[in-house]
Amino acid sequence: MNRNVISLLAIALAGNGLSGCANMSESQRDTGTGAAIGAAAGAVVGRATAGGHKGRSTATGAALGAAIGAAGGYLWSQHMQEQKAAMEQAAQGTGVAVSQTADNRLKLDIPSDVSFAVGRYDITPSMTPVLDRFAVSLNQHAVTTVTIIGHTDSTGSDAINDPLSVNRAAATRDYLVARGVAANRIAIDGRGSRQPIADNATPAGRAMNRRVEIFVAEAAR
Repeated sequence: MNRNVISLLAIALAGNGLSGCANMSESQRDTGTGAAIGAAAGAVVGRATAGGHKGRSTATGAALGAAIGAAGGYLWSQHMQEQKAAMEQAAQGTGVAVSQTADNRLKLDIPSDVSFAVGRYDITPSMTPVLDRFAVSLNQHAVTTVTIIGHTDSTGSDAINDPLSVNRAAATRDYLVARGVAANRIAIDGRGSRQPIADNATPAGRAMNRRVEIFVAEAAR
């Protein structure tokens, strides 16, 4: 089976996942879409995996990959939709961006003017109202998990920026834990200056790159 056929198989799997969405609720449609995308990606992975096993057809490998892709990932459930609505309301006028990611996670993008001063990782007063409301939402939906990722601009060396980005994520986690969110629900990471979203050559760009990203997810079961 050639590459074009496999691509068509992946598209067909995604189409099958979406074809039954007409009578679903919004959260069901979002969940189905995520599963279909996972199935399509899994089909491509399955083809690559099957190629090294004598006697196993590429089609079988693609089907196995599709099943794995559909089973993995995250759900966009009613809980997630409620959290998104609550955070959108809490973030109004703050500069915090709230969105649903392609893999069905809730993302809070907290820019530097809301979160941290240059070179520091202590929580600022402008950040606390958003985190307070976020903690309430997390405590109301205990099935979700949280990943907090800190970022810096390119000013300074990795030896400075890497721990600074981790400390920003840790400070955010500690603030949420102090407001009742279970610590074992929260993972943290720091990316230093390695994942800029704007040009570090300008002050405005550097400000955009100094940020914290918070992801909330409900695992597929």
